[in-house]
Amino acid sequence: MQNGAVREAFVGKAWSVEGPYGERNRFRKIMRALLQRVSRASVVVDDTTVGEIGHGFLILLGIGQGDGEVQVKQLTDKIIHLRVFEDDEGKMNRSLLDSDGQVLVISQFTLYADIRKGRRPGFTNAAPSLVAEPLVEHFKEAIAAHGIKVEGGIFGAHMGVELLNNGPVTIWMDSEEL
Repeated sequence: MQNGAVREAFVGKAWSVEGPYGERNRFRKIMRALLQRVSRASVVVDDTTVGEIGHGFLILLGIGQGDGEVQVKQLTDKIIHLRVFEDDEGKMNRSLLDSDGQVLVISQFTLYADIRKGRRPGFTNAAPSLVAEPLVEHFKEAIAAHGIKVEGGIFGAHMGVELLNNGPVTIWMDSEEL
């Protein structure tokens, strides 16, 4: 490699990045979401409620290195049609759309915690703020485009999240597995 250039190549489901000194770093394009079916949820920043919903999903959203619009579309399409809300017979048979559900989205880079070494987690697989923040906003807009009420926290702020889990129903999603 010449003049400190960085070279990227897409290999399967991961980008291989070669830095200026020949070092390699592989990261996958995997957006992560932890969904919790809630009766209600809210988020507080500096003693002020900045987002609040009734029944629906609290979504903790992790944006990883290399994530983009493809991963936003994969997750939002699955989330809005996921049938985990009860019908009249008590069966999980209704989607967010069918049940007039709402969504509270909280950016959560700690979903990318790497705890394989030592006692302090590393977060190098999480996207940097300049990449993650616009993707979180795009994610919220993509859900709202379906007529769903979407609220959110404040990116990068220390937030207090309160919820009443309904079920409980908690679902882990990786865009790579959809």
